[in-house]
Amino acid sequence: METDGTTGGWADDRVFRAEARAWLRERTRGAPAGGGDGRDGAGHEAHRAHRAHGAHGARDLPARRAWERELGAAGWIGIGWPEGGHGNRTATLAQQVIWAEEYSAAGAPDRLGHIGENLLAPTLIAHGTPAQKRRFLGPVARGEELWCQGYSEPGAGSDLAAVRTAAVRDGDRYRITGQKIWTSLAREADWCFVLARTEPGSTRHRGLSFLLVPMDQPGRVEVRPIRQLTGDSEFNEVFFDGAEADAGHRVGAAGDGWRVATDLLARERGVSTLVQQIGFAGELDGIIRTAVTTGAADDPVLRALLVRAWAELRAMRWNALRTLGTEGDPGAPSVAKLLWGGWHRRLGELAVAVRGASAATGPYDWSAPRPYELDAAQRLFLFSRADTVYGGSDEIQRDIIAERVLGLPREPR
Repeated sequence: METDGTTGGWADDRVFRAEARAWLRERTRGAPAGGGDGRDGAGHEAHRAHRAHGAHGARDLPARRAWERELGAAGWIGIGWPEGGHGNRTATLAQQVIWAEEYSAAGAPDRLGHIGENLLAPTLIAHGTPAQKRRFLGPVARGEELWCQGYSEPGAGSDLAAVRTAAVRDGDRYRITGQKIWTSLAREADWCFVLARTEPGSTRHRGLSFLLVPMDQPGRVEVRPIRQLTGDSEFNEVFFDGAEADAGHRVGAAGDGWRVATDLLARERGVSTLVQQIGFAGELDGIIRTAVTTGAADDPVLRALLVRAWAELRAMRWNALRTLGTEGDPGAPSVAKLLWGGWHRRLGELAVAVRGASAATGPYDWSAPRPYELDAAQRLFLFSRADTVYGGSDEIQRDIIAERVLGLPREPR
């Protein structure tokens, strides 16, 4: 197939789309069920996904891991990386969006590898050593190793600079002690990138380091699921009790972890945001169909809310396209988070409003392990209550915009 010779991508975006569509159509027959937005979990901390895999996640795990390896073998993981040579295709920004659109349209399985592909890998490309890139990028691109994110802690969620997890240098190793919380994919992950305090007595942004930690350390790494309002447990607590990390797996200089960690957070936009919005559009379409079926669309108030939701989603897409490919804009991630967090929470309210009283009830099977299962609208309503809190609360996002973009005085602490 002809390429343009400069970007490594396809010369014709239409050819790229046809290739992606044909491959997905063939491979998704009999694939594990998924939501089609390419992201795992209903509110997954690093990817901001919006549907829970719920009770089916554990049963489907071998198949979903196999799907990651199949994507990797065909070169579809890491197509947005600026570096080739890891078995991944390279693609332009337009082609990355095309892939996301086709993935969603195919109803392809929810991804287990989002955190490694879209957060860890770009961070290594920007800040990692050649040895770190050789060790970790290939397994991510092949779908062989899964990652989770060790940032938030009890008392250090939105205020990430309050991290207390400590890592002590011991020769060529770090020994890590502390607790992380709201960790998506911790039970499935092979590795975790951990923000830890490596300089005793340091405070706030100083003295933190960014460490790559293997999860398979019995007795040193313990994962406990967190049961949510929805009844699912895709978030976890992770306890480190002397867990070891190779000193060569520290990304960036000792004490410079805050810069690396915040640069990673700034990458949670662009194509990833557009992928998320494709899933959002699917949810909104389902709610509109329900409103038409139930007659709720005849109510002028509900109809106006549906129109507003559609218009705001379009505005979010235009904002994401406007910032696509930009670097160094300190306000872009916060603006995007403010936009989608409130929108998605309102969508959850709308999902049950168009159902009326029936939204408060559901099927019961008292012989089942979980006799009451939420339907999609109920799950969306309950989970989306957290959308304006996790991943940086609305208050924190407004502080960032005020201080870093508008130059207003810092809020007193």
